Amino acid sequence: MGDSDQHYWVSNPQSASRKKEVQLLLPDVDLSLTTDRGVFSANQVDKGTRYLLMEGPSVPASVKNILDLGCGYGPIACTLGERYPDAKVWATDTNIRALELCRLNAEKTNSKNILACLPEEIPEDISFDSIWSNPPIRIGKESLHELLLEWLNRLSPNGSAHFVIQRHLGSDSLAKWLETKGWNTSRRGSRKGFRLLDVTRRESDEES
Repeated sequence: MGDSDQHYWVSNPQSASRKKEVQLLLPDVDLSLTTDRGVFSANQVDKGTRYLLMEGPSVPASVKNILDLGCGYGPIACTLGERYPDAKVWATDTNIRALELCRLNAEKTNSKNILACLPEEIPEDISFDSIWSNPPIRIGKESLHELLLEWLNRLSPNGSAHFVIQRHLGSDSLAKWLETKGWNTSRRGSRKGFRLLDVTRRESDEES
């Protein structure tokens, strides 16, 4: 983790601004994204994020609300905004600088369906058909668990969440923990130290 990434989870980074452009090239999307110091993976799109966007599932056409949890400067949100123009993509982060960059990048890609906002600014009655995240593991296990459960509980009955996590940062133990909390968790793929996890509600939860 370089200087530009240190404490990227704080709400108001103190590092001096130094914007730059990074490229995100996927088979169906080619984006130039503005980044800055004090946000996650400022020097290039994180390999795990790119892996999630390459190998994550297709979203059904009926999906109305997608959540990018811990959006950073917006590589996931902007990609999903391009792929699913009829869906509303909610991009949320506690890092104010990251949110400003996400809004800027949404404007650059001309994506009208991306709403970048603080967690508390998302209406409580919104449920999500799909959640995507490269979650902020470094905030600590307890805080991470609390964060994931809070937003997983806002999945729609048939919704699903898709996470990318480094194996050495506890992807397998997190998957087991999610199972103990009543969430079906399966490994979609594994590559170069990263795990892709798919999470859905258990049938008993859907019926209750």
